[in-house]
Amino acid sequence: MTVALTRIASALLLCMAVVPLEAQTRSLGQWYGTIETPRGPFTLAITLRSDDSGLIGEMESVDQQPGQMLALAEVVATDTTLAFQVPAISATYQATWDDRTSRWTGLFRQGAAMPLSLQRGTPPVRQAVPGLDGAWRGSIDRNGVSLRLILRVATDSNGTRVRLDSPDLSAADLVVNNFRRSADTIHFSVPAAAASFDGMISSDGRSMEGSWRRPGQPEVQVAFMLAQPPTSLEPRRTQWPLKPREYGAEKVTFSNARAPNVSLAGTLTLPVGPGPFPAAILISGSGPQDRDGTMFGHKPFAVLADHLSRHGIAVLRYDDRGVSESSGDHASSTSADFATDAAAAVEYLLTRPEIAANAIGLVGHSEGGIIGPMAAITNADVSFLVLLAAPGTSIPRMLLTQRRLIGLQGGVSAELLTSTEPLMRKVFEEAGAALDQPDAATRIRAVLTDGAIDSLGISDVHRDALVAQFSGPWFRFFLRHEPARTLAEVHVPVLAMGGSLDLQVPSGENLPAIESALVHNDDVTILEMPGLNHFFQPARSGAPSEYADIPETFAPAAMERITRWIGERYCIVPSEAPVGPSKSACAR
Repeated sequence: MTVALTRIASALLLCMAVVPLEAQTRSLGQWYGTIETPRGPFTLAITLRSDDSGLIGEMESVDQQPGQMLALAEVVATDTTLAFQVPAISATYQATWDDRTSRWTGLFRQGAAMPLSLQRGTPPVRQAVPGLDGAWRGSIDRNGVSLRLILRVATDSNGTRVRLDSPDLSAADLVVNNFRRSADTIHFSVPAAAASFDGMISSDGRSMEGSWRRPGQPEVQVAFMLAQPPTSLEPRRTQWPLKPREYGAEKVTFSNARAPNVSLAGTLTLPVGPGPFPAAILISGSGPQDRDGTMFGHKPFAVLADHLSRHGIAVLRYDDRGVSESSGDHASSTSADFATDAAAAVEYLLTRPEIAANAIGLVGHSEGGIIGPMAAITNADVSFLVLLAAPGTSIPRMLLTQRRLIGLQGGVSAELLTSTEPLMRKVFEEAGAALDQPDAATRIRAVLTDGAIDSLGISDVHRDALVAQFSGPWFRFFLRHEPARTLAEVHVPVLAMGGSLDLQVPSGENLPAIESALVHNDDVTILEMPGLNHFFQPARSGAPSEYADIPETFAPAAMERITRWIGERYCIVPSEAPVGPSKSACAR
């Protein structure tokens, strides 16, 4: 409405021919600026122009995806203000004009809020460092753990662009600065890791050996080897793309009556046959995700939907609000908001004659395993729940356990993790106790002093990112939520599964907590799947660094367990080999 009124007012003023020329032209043209992120500084290039519909434009992240133009939406400008949205990445920008610097100064929001000052013109061309293009692979040892490093160098007409991946720390696309070559010597720095490298290039140009330095840690020697022959860094996938479908698939949209600005887009897969079919609604975990659950190069929801629909179960999966084809604001939403989206999905399926109204269930992964129960206890049309890697303990306890397990796998010493745990516990306490976002930010900054971030080994930029993340509405709600309290109100059949190698929501703590919370429910099945990680992949250690490297997206044995458990209750598979205590509707 505000945008519409602004455009009406602008049109009226134009008719009166009193708009100063400066107000019409100040925002038009090319602009650029740099945002500081935990992965390093990224330069954004903005182009604004006008057409018959008003102001339009594009944005390019010249460091991350040069040449890829993202369309801007809802562009509004006056002589003193500028605002626009970037729907493709769920980002917004709001700024005011600074006469002193002749720049737009404001905040770029993509989850966190980051200062961004735009100056007129195009970004400066990067320096070219020829002869080193390719993927350079090396490793460093920390506390007995070998951590892989991949240095990616590419040169084009815009100069040399360098990025660093650390797969074993789940870090990708880290900005590399000051990449310089002088004869046979090489230097670069990685701001996100506060690290630098100085070394020598071999005579054949195939290796770089030198010292890797990071404050507070011993200097280590690293040898980077140029990949030969050049190969794609994209790992093989065994379950994607899927085989020819043996079921119907339809794109659908549905609205959330509790959130008028939210329209959800998804895919409904329907088994072959007359129906009506039992149906599973897939609910994603933390962070903005598309309907396929795309993450680390995998599409687990697409794979799971394929398996279920080949075996007689309809599946609705949808883009999270504010993601891809769904509208709404993901960044300002909480798990409670996402629960209303899941409830809207149930309401939509009730309108479909192909769906059995008494057999609609929710399948939630990770945070989705919190959202599912929240939706179920307020909706009598939910007939079953499947909780995949869902939290059962208090959230602060889960996060501290997660931090320790993943830290140890990433080469962080047990001593450091132990000594800094009280600090992180205090951060969670303050964030959870805060009245609102400004209060939370103040409380968290009071804990994350300069001495505190030194002990954590993070920079000022990382501190700012942590403050933004931990003070936001989603995280504060998440910290205060008690999964067990909600689960105690669930009385529909529940299947709770976890992988024995899950380091994010450890099954050894969380499955027993879920079972205890559901003690009054007479149809509960608890399953720990040996050797599987948080995403139900067969894993070596369960570390997040393995996710992208594992060819398999979703272990067939886990999908078969889910399918059989649902099928037993809705007469679509034989019940001779029940997954858990037989509560089959077929047997009644």
